Amino acid sequence: MRKNPIFQRETLGAALLQVRSGRATSRTTLARALGISPSTTGLYVDQLIAEKYLNESGLNQGPMGRPRRTLTTRPEAGWFAGVEFNAQRIQAVGVDFSGTLKMTVEQSLPPEVTAEQVIKSILSCVTRLTDSMQGPLLSVGLGAPGLVDPDAGVGLYYAFIPDWQQVPVVEKISARLKVPVILQNNLRAIALAERWFGLGHDLNDYVILGPRSGFGIAMVQGGRVVEGSRHAAGEVGRWPWPLNAGPGGVQELHHALSAPSTWRRLAGVGPQGRLPEDLRAGLAEVAGVEGAEWDAVCADFARVIGCLQMILDTEVFILHGPLTVLGERFCRSISETACGLMSALRGTGLKVVPSALGDNAGALGAASLAMEAWLPA
Repeated sequence: MRKNPIFQRETLGAALLQVRSGRATSRTTLARALGISPSTTGLYVDQLIAEKYLNESGLNQGPMGRPRRTLTTRPEAGWFAGVEFNAQRIQAVGVDFSGTLKMTVEQSLPPEVTAEQVIKSILSCVTRLTDSMQGPLLSVGLGAPGLVDPDAGVGLYYAFIPDWQQVPVVEKISARLKVPVILQNNLRAIALAERWFGLGHDLNDYVILGPRSGFGIAMVQGGRVVEGSRHAAGEVGRWPWPLNAGPGGVQELHHALSAPSTWRRLAGVGPQGRLPEDLRAGLAEVAGVEGAEWDAVCADFARVIGCLQMILDTEVFILHGPLTVLGERFCRSISETACGLMSALRGTGLKVVPSALGDNAGALGAASLAMEAWLPA
């Protein structure tokens, strides 16, 4: 086994991820996944068993060769907290060491919430989780809206919380909780939720569509989440709208394709129409709408997604947020309309699907972020 402690920690962490994901179920398959020798892998496995992170039990008889013992993570070894927020609410989840969701909490935020109130509410939610989870808290993942600098642990800017600018989120949270804290944009966190809990488990390339309060995307290419040189990859909500608008364009894509705007258009209440208290329920009521406005909404989404497909050539677009209530019909209409509008897309298999994850996808993704980043001591 190599002596470099940094390399050892990273390899131990990688081994746990491979076992937790189910891609490695024995010493042999783990050695293959890690790309190191079986004898060296055995030393790492022995260490993880001794430190009570892994179990090795039972006999798994393969089609050929000698029976193999099965490796599994120990759920009681500790847990990870995932927290995601926007200007209206905070959602937090507790996930055990094996990656199983154990508890969810939600807390509403007051109108015109401040950055300091958000920090206090995050701490309150994690404390509520701590009271019910088993074992030590190992790490916290945070999914923050807007622009973030994950390396510095800073929330750079979020339009819907006026003083959310240059907020040292990681410093503030870790000082109180005394565990590692990992920060990421919430849509990129959702991309990780799909990898661990949803449709992205066996995919290397996919795009998260996030029409929520605004509109943004998160991209996974070659199995890696794309951030960009300025941490702004996926901020397509800042595109001018309509797409052919000049410098004096009236609005941005945020305003046209957000979930509230989509409901207003389908409900026919006008741009200033009052939103329903439960936006998802309101969208469910208009999910069966047919006619010119439905077609126009689908065409707007199709133009954006069609342009993205010709840039990214992704395997699938996964729709998140309240618009998943519109179902497969909405996603199928977008795909078909995009291929009708853009001849280059015909026959390419452009695919848009609604996520099967619910409202806590961002919190699940933040917990996934903590799981992927955590390394054993």
